[in-house]
Amino acid sequence: MFDQIKNNIESRMESTTQSAKSEMQGIRAGRASPSMLDSIKIDAYGQKMNINQIGNITTPDPRSINIDVWDSTNITFVEKALRESDLGINPMIEGNLIRLPLPQLTEERRVEFFKMAGKISENAKVAIRNIRRDGIEQIKKLEKEKEIGQDDSKKFQDQIEKITASQIKIIDDILKAKEEDLKNI
Repeated sequence: MFDQIKNNIESRMESTTQSAKSEMQGIRAGRASPSMLDSIKIDAYGQKMNINQIGNITTPDPRSINIDVWDSTNITFVEKALRESDLGINPMIEGNLIRLPLPQLTEERRVEFFKMAGKISENAKVAIRNIRRDGIEQIKKLEKEKEIGQDDSKKFQDQIEKITASQIKIIDDILKAKEEDLKNI
């Protein structure tokens, strides 16, 4: 019974950690990267889609990204989503090609990126703590229903705490790496 709860908690926490990691990759550090656009969703064909599902993304040089949109009817949707994103990029349209020149990173923008990274990290930690709470509640419920004893309940709760601590450490490490990356530009 506990193994099921434990596996569920671990997979949910790892998923949260992966999500935070991919969001952090979207924060621009120095070079242009297609992963910067991963968090941007486009309203196309009646649903939300990633940019890479409606066009080809390339980085011709370290300071720009090109998006070759396959269907010209989606260009305005892509442009709108890029302008509304928090990347601070001004798209230039040339036919089916959208050019994204990345501005030089100012100190002000760098501070914004630090804040964004901190917010992503904190949101992930809150999600992990909520998952921990769910797991502990499940264990306490089993104890209350006399399916497990007090000793097992305590042992299982300690294991959940250890899993939580390790996932939070991973998130802290991801944040620290991103902050170092931002400092070294």
